[in-house]
Amino acid sequence: MNKVILIGNLTKDPELLETLNGVAVCKMSIAVNRDYENADGQRECDFFNVTVWRGRAENCGKYLVKGSKIAIIGTLNNRSYEDKGGIMRYVTDVVASEVEFLTSKRVNDVDVLPGSDRYGKPASNSSEVESDVPAQMESISDKQLPF
Repeated sequence: MNKVILIGNLTKDPELLETLNGVAVCKMSIAVNRDYENADGQRECDFFNVTVWRGRAENCGKYLVKGSKIAIIGTLNNRSYEDKGGIMRYVTDVVASEVEFLTSKRVNDVDVLPGSDRYGKPASNSSEVESDVPAQMESISDKQLPF
């Protein structure tokens, strides 16, 4: 079984490319914290190269930026090549089959949460807040809560 699950932060902006056949591919690198601290009391992290294909690649290129927190499910892919100096190089990549964006939506480098304006303040009029609530949900008062 070849399955990898990672949660980390992008180390740089994703690079969205297109193959000669027009298939979208996104290359990115994530830093994943280790569960323990080293002898100096510092938490170390590992860096992983990630490749995403097709529609997911387009979404990653469009919505992610350096520092974004993401969760990835995918497989490990080992490959080797000979560099210009004739030395064999070995590379391990994560090929993502699922990508979950864990950072809130950003507008002009400001976090935007549902029911808030672009500065993170509660929306000034109630219709803005109500528009973020799905139609099947109705408002209830605090007195109606069971706790």
